[in-house]
Amino acid sequence: MADGEGDPGVFTATALPGDPRLLPTVTNAFLGTRVFRDILHAAGVYSGAAGDTHRADVPSPLGLRMAAPGARSPAESFTLNTWTGTFSHTIQSLGYTATHQLYAHHSLVHLMAFSITIRRLDGSTHPVTVQLQSLFVPQSQDLDLTAGPDFQGAHYIYGRTLVPEVEGGPRPAVHMLWTPIPQSLTLGGEERERCWEFLTAVAGSEEEAKRSYSAGLSLVAAGSLHRSHVRAWAALRRGCSVELDGPLALRQALHGCLYYLLSAIPPRDSPGVPFHGISPGGLSNGTRGEDYWGHVFWDQDTWMFPNILLLDPEAARAILQYRIRTLEGARRNAREQGYEGAKFPWESAATGREVCPEEIYGAQEIHVTGDVLMAFEQYYCTTQDQKLFREDGGWELVEAVAQYWCSRMEWSEEEQLYHIRGVMPPDEYHSQVDNSAYTNAVARRSLSFATDMARDLLLPVPEEWEDRARKIKVPFDEERKYHPEYDGYSPGEPVKQADVVLLGFPLMHPMSAEVRRNDLEMYEPVTDPAGPAMTWSMFAVGWLELKELQRAWSQLEKCFSNITEPFKVWVENSDGSGAVNFLTGMGGFLQVVLFGFTGFRITRSGLLFDPAFPDDITKLKVSGVSYLGNKLEVTITREEIRMEVTETSRDPPASPLEAVLESGGCFPLWEGQSISFPTAPGWIQRSPS
Repeated sequence: MADGEGDPGVFTATALPGDPRLLPTVTNAFLGTRVFRDILHAAGVYSGAAGDTHRADVPSPLGLRMAAPGARSPAESFTLNTWTGTFSHTIQSLGYTATHQLYAHHSLVHLMAFSITIRRLDGSTHPVTVQLQSLFVPQSQDLDLTAGPDFQGAHYIYGRTLVPEVEGGPRPAVHMLWTPIPQSLTLGGEERERCWEFLTAVAGSEEEAKRSYSAGLSLVAAGSLHRSHVRAWAALRRGCSVELDGPLALRQALHGCLYYLLSAIPPRDSPGVPFHGISPGGLSNGTRGEDYWGHVFWDQDTWMFPNILLLDPEAARAILQYRIRTLEGARRNAREQGYEGAKFPWESAATGREVCPEEIYGAQEIHVTGDVLMAFEQYYCTTQDQKLFREDGGWELVEAVAQYWCSRMEWSEEEQLYHIRGVMPPDEYHSQVDNSAYTNAVARRSLSFATDMARDLLLPVPEEWEDRARKIKVPFDEERKYHPEYDGYSPGEPVKQADVVLLGFPLMHPMSAEVRRNDLEMYEPVTDPAGPAMTWSMFAVGWLELKELQRAWSQLEKCFSNITEPFKVWVENSDGSGAVNFLTGMGGFLQVVLFGFTGFRITRSGLLFDPAFPDDITKLKVSGVSYLGNKLEVTITREEIRMEVTETSRDPPASPLEAVLESGGCFPLWEGQSISFPTAPGWIQRSPS
C-alpha cells in the first residue's frame, strides 16, 4: 500500500472524540443510530407539523456502554470496520478481553443488534464480570408509547407519532421488540469464552417487528446473525468497490465516504419496501434541532445520487420512487404559490409538502425542482428504464415539472427571452434575484429532457416546452466571457458555495473551455472558505476537466478540514457547525473520484470518459460501473485504461457495449473479456451490432 501501512477501511482509536456528534453511525435503509446514543430513528417516521416536522426519537436499547469495574489498567479501543459494517469497543484487561459489537443488519433492515463477548487469555478460573451501563428508558417525546405483552423473551412497546406533518394526515406507527438487557454479564469460572447477543426490531407494524425479531433469533440459534449481516454488507461493498493507489488519507476518506453513503441506501433484495429518501445527515441524525430535522433536500438528488446511480441503479431507482411518491405534495406546493405543475419542496419529509421552517427558502430556492428532474434524466440515460416512466409514475413527474417551469417564467419584451424572477440561487447569500444562471440552466435542462422523454414514449410534445427551453435567459457576460451568477451580479461579490461552477458539471451546460476556466477563476477566490463541504469538490472536478491537476488537488485538499478523526465523520462547515455525518460533502467528494478522476459524464448517447489524476494518484479501479444493464470493472492508470464487463442483466437483457476512442479506435466489450488501450478520451456506447 502506498504511503503508510494499515487497512484504509478500518478506523481505530484508543479514545472517543469529545463531541458526541462525531461518533460513527450504524445505519441501514430503515434504522439508524449513533453509537452510544440513547435514541434511534426509523425511516419515514416524522413527528411535528409543517416546519416543525422532525425525525421522531425512538428510545434505543442499543445505546449502552460496557465497563469493567474491577479491571486493573484496562486498555480500551474503539473500531469502525467499514468492510464488515460493524462498530466495536474492546476492553483488554489482565487475563481477558471483553468486546462489544454493534451493527444495523444489512439484509434484515428492521433489525439492529449488539453482542458482548468475554474471552479468557490465561488459565485462571475466577468469574469475570462486565457491567452494561444503559441510558435506555422506553419513553419518547415524539411517540405515544404503550407496553404490550412480551414476545419470545423480548419486551414490546408500540405507539404512533404525536403530531402529523399535515393536518389530518397519517401518524406513523412504531412497534419495537428488544432483548432485555441485564446490568452485568459474567463469564463463569469454568467457561473460556461466551457471547451474549441482543436484538432490537423496529417496524411500522406488529407483524413485521415480530417477523424480524424471530428471524434474528433463528440466526442467533444458528450462530450466524453477525455473519449474515457481514455477508450482505460485503456483497454490497464488492459490487460498489472503488480502490485507488495514492495517499493513505485519501484512501481512508474514500472508504469512510463509501461506508456512510452505502449505509443509507436500500438493500438489493427488498424492492417491496418503500424508501424514504436520504437527508444531509442521514437516518442516524435529525431529531428536533439537529441536522435539518432529517429533511430531504437537493443534497440527495444532486450531491449523493450520481454516485449511487453509477454503482447501484436499483438503489437509485428507489430514490426516484421517493420523489414520485411525494408528487402530490409537490403539486400542492405549486398551487399554493400560484403556479402549475409540481414544485418540489426545498425541504421534504414524508408528504412532499414544504417543511422548511423558514419561508424564504421554500418560496425562492426553486432550483431543487430542476435538480430532482436531473436525477431522473441521469437515471434514464444510464438505464433506459422506460418502465419507471410508462408504468411507475415517472412520466407524470416529468410532465408536472415541465409545466411548473413554464408557468414560473415570464416573457421579457425588451430582451426577447424568458426570465425567472425573484429566486434564491444555490448561493444563499443572495435572494430575490432575477435570472439565476444555475436556476435557469437547470430549468432549460428540465424542459429539454421532458421533450426528449415525450418523444421516446411516443407522446405529443407541447410546443411551449421546446420554445421556452430555447429562449430562456442564462446570463452571460460577452465582454468578460463568464456567467454572472444572476442579473446584476458584480465580479468580486462574495458567494456562499458552489453555484455557477455547477453549470460545467453536473449540468454540462454548453460552453467553451475558455468560459469554463473563466467561471472557475471568477468564483474560486470569492467563495466563502467557511462554506459547506461539497463546494470544493465541484471546483476540483472543473480543474480536472481542464487538466489543471495541481489546482484540482488543492481544491480537493480543502475537503479534509471537514473530515473529523478518528471515524471520518464529515461536518458541513470546517468550523464544526452545521450538519454532522454530512453525506452531502461525502457525495461531492465521491463525485471527484467517480466523475472527476475518470472523466465519466452521463449523456444521452454514451458514457464519456477522459481520465485525469493529480500527481499522487497512480491507479483507480472501479468495480461495478453500471451502464445499460452491464456491470463493468474499469481500471485506469496514467498509461492505460482496462475495461471488462463482469456481469450482464438477463431481464431485461443488457445492451451489448463498445468502447470508442475520440482518436478512432473501437473495442467491443464482451462479458468476461478484458480489453485495454492507452489512456485517452472516449466513450462507452450501445454497440450498433
